[in-house]
Order: sequence, then C-alpha cells, then structure tokens
Amino acid sequence: MTHLFPIRRDGDRPWLLDLFCCAGGAAMGYNRAGFEVVGVDIAPRPNYPFTFHRADALTFLAELIATGEIGRFAFVHSSPPCQAGCALTVGTNRAMGWGGTHVDLVAPTRRLLEASGLPYVIEQPNGRAEIRKDVTLCGEMFGLGVLRHRNFELGGWGVARPVHPKHRGRVRGWRHGEFFDGPYVAAYGKGGGKPSIPELQAAMGIDWTDVREELTEAIPPAFSQWLGTAFLARLPAGAAA
Repeated sequence: MTHLFPIRRDGDRPWLLDLFCCAGGAAMGYNRAGFEVVGVDIAPRPNYPFTFHRADALTFLAELIATGEIGRFAFVHSSPPCQAGCALTVGTNRAMGWGGTHVDLVAPTRRLLEASGLPYVIEQPNGRAEIRKDVTLCGEMFGLGVLRHRNFELGGWGVARPVHPKHRGRVRGWRHGEFFDGPYVAAYGKGGGKPSIPELQAAMGIDWTDVREELTEAIPPAFSQWLGTAFLARLPAGAAA
C-alpha cells in the first residue's frame, strides 16, 4: 500500500477516509465541510465524485493501519452494510423479498476503527441496535424532501444532539392499499408510489448519479456536511492539516 497517497503539505485540506462509500452521498457532504475525501467500496463506483479505490473496505483499512498510512488521514466515516437486522429485511418485509442472509459488519468495523486511533463515524439506519445513537439526523432538519432517519456513532469525539423537529406530514406512497400524499418521498425500493429518479435526486440533494440503487443507499450530503462541519469546528486552526 506504500505510495497509494501523495505526501500531504501544510495547509492541505484534512483527509477523510470514506469506507463502504457507495456513490458518495456522505463524501459530498464531507467535501463541502472542508475535507479531501478518499472512498473505498467493494463494488465498482464510476459515479463516485472523488478519489476512489475498489477494495474490501475492512481489508483496506487494516492495511492502512499495518503500514502506517492511516496517519495521513484525520477522520474516518463508515457505512457498513445495514441489511442484517434492518427493519426492511425482517417481519413482513422478508416475505416481500427483502430478506435473506446478510453479513453484519458493524462490530468488525468498530474494532478496526478503534485500532486506527482516529476519530470516526459509524452510520446506520433506524432499526439497528449495534451502534450507539450519539446523533440522529433527519431530512426535516435540513429542509429536504426525504426523512431518511440515520443514526451515527461518534468515536473519539462528540457533538451536542440537534433538536429533531416535528415532521410536516407523511411520506408519499401506498400503505396497506391506501395512498397517502405528503411532503416527503420514500428513498427506498420501487413501486408503491416511490419517486421518479429526478424526484429522488431533488429530495436527497444528489445530482451526480441517476442510478436508483445508489440513490436509495445514500445518505443526503446535508447530513455529513453537518457532521463534518461540527468535527472541524472542534479543532484548533491547522490541527487537522
């Protein structure tokens, strides 16, 4: 892994490692907050907007730690696969085809993140009990057209929990044979009144990919921009450079 990354210079933007990066919803927010982002995903991600390495995320992180290259980074974001135990893959949803065998990578991800010695984030959707819910973010906090509740475990740093505002209405779509209208669209799956690709892009604040799978797996950049800005505000000037 030697020479994967150029030598950093004083004054450079701090580097952030984006594990299980998908198409870069989190990456874009962190970039807007002030980070230089490097993404890692086991699948090809041609739409990822920043430096990308196709690799197993945990193997990549372990090699960075072993070689000392992890020292080039200031922060790590991780979004390990969330299907195991997620509300979308249990109960009646399993019968609808969302079920199956899913590998839970939260615990091994945390072990390596702690070994890295860097401050980190583990992101997961509602319905997962494997992480500390240090911060929960919702699209309504940022005026988005999705709710997209996400929980974030913060390792090695912290921030005050933001107030969760009251939702303005329902998520648009069919529920048990009845159609409900509302100010939010459902950013998952297909059918059932789900949004078109342009509607989903507008609601999430993502315009660099038009792949539905990537859009439905992403977090809105507004979430990670808030987290990244909060983290950088805690550092003395130049501390992350």
